[in-house]
Amino acid sequence: MAPRRPKGAGAFPKPVESPVPNTPDPAELYAALDLGTNSCRMLIAQPKGSQFHVVDSFSKSVQLGAGLERSGQLSRSSMGRTIQALRVCQQKLRRHKVRHMRLVATEACRRAGNARRFIDQVENETGLRLEIIQPEEEARLAVISCAPLVSTKTDQLLVVDIGGGSTELVWIDLTAVPRRERPRAIMRLHAGFHPAESPFPAAKVVDWISVPLGVATLRDQFRDVQDDTARFALMSWYFEESLAEFAPYKDEQVREGFQIIGTSGTVTTVAASHLGLKRYDRTKVDGLRMTSDQIDRVIRDYLTLGPEGRRKDPRIGQDRQTLIMSGSAILQALLRCWPTDRLSVADRGLREGLLYAQMSAHGVLEDAPY
Repeated sequence: MAPRRPKGAGAFPKPVESPVPNTPDPAELYAALDLGTNSCRMLIAQPKGSQFHVVDSFSKSVQLGAGLERSGQLSRSSMGRTIQALRVCQQKLRRHKVRHMRLVATEACRRAGNARRFIDQVENETGLRLEIIQPEEEARLAVISCAPLVSTKTDQLLVVDIGGGSTELVWIDLTAVPRRERPRAIMRLHAGFHPAESPFPAAKVVDWISVPLGVATLRDQFRDVQDDTARFALMSWYFEESLAEFAPYKDEQVREGFQIIGTSGTVTTVAASHLGLKRYDRTKVDGLRMTSDQIDRVIRDYLTLGPEGRRKDPRIGQDRQTLIMSGSAILQALLRCWPTDRLSVADRGLREGLLYAQMSAHGVLEDAPY
């Protein structure tokens, strides 16, 4: 069973893609690297008021977890691809002379029997020391990155982070928090899901769960099923079964006052398809709200397209056409359990959470939510 932990508006930092006009002081730069099951992604940013400016970024599909389901080990070719990507990250960090950084690895490295050897190899070949973080911290960082998208009208919030190797769900009760303070209360969870006593109104984490199924691992489990529609249905029901011990699973949720925030490539791709974008545009996708019915229509269109049609779709592409269906299967399972008129799309996640946590700890953000 997946690791599980039982219960226990102002300005917010967010990535601003416009370049910083002058060369930033290296002492002011922060970096966050997220090495997941499928992708290696990094942001280098500079605090700017209560937000931050992205100075440089990197993203590459490395498929570190390829074959992990069968062997329990990271393969030599996967490690080779990943180290090549990490060399590029190391060059960027060196060029910008970044001093403050957190470089983390998630589910693939949590599960692989040879992960420690791989971490050592990365350090020997690139000089970068990766830190394997636990599911609770991964979930917490994803939650705080989404705080700006929390509506002041939200009483019950479900944050969902669909990764390559795992999916984190966090259910938060905001009814004890004054409406305009609700986004700030989410941001304060950077200190932990069950922080010490505070003079501020607290968001209550009802439950959270890390399901060891993400877009890559779920796809691999059903790779042998030939029929596209049957494979999709099996993936969706299989994922729903894994939610059985999540505390709010059996509770019928009233749509009014209920919000889901979804952070992942799956959710942003579905949003881009819903909008009919020819090319992905973060400014149109991040913060978009969709209903269960709108999402269902997009997923039905994906199934109608079939593998070849999805491959040719510019919003999906050849590399992601199988991953979008396993991600959509997860999304459909969630919306079967908790239909909503307000699913907010977040083009943000672990990296932004890592940056916020570092900057917050150093006190370099103005108007911090304390």
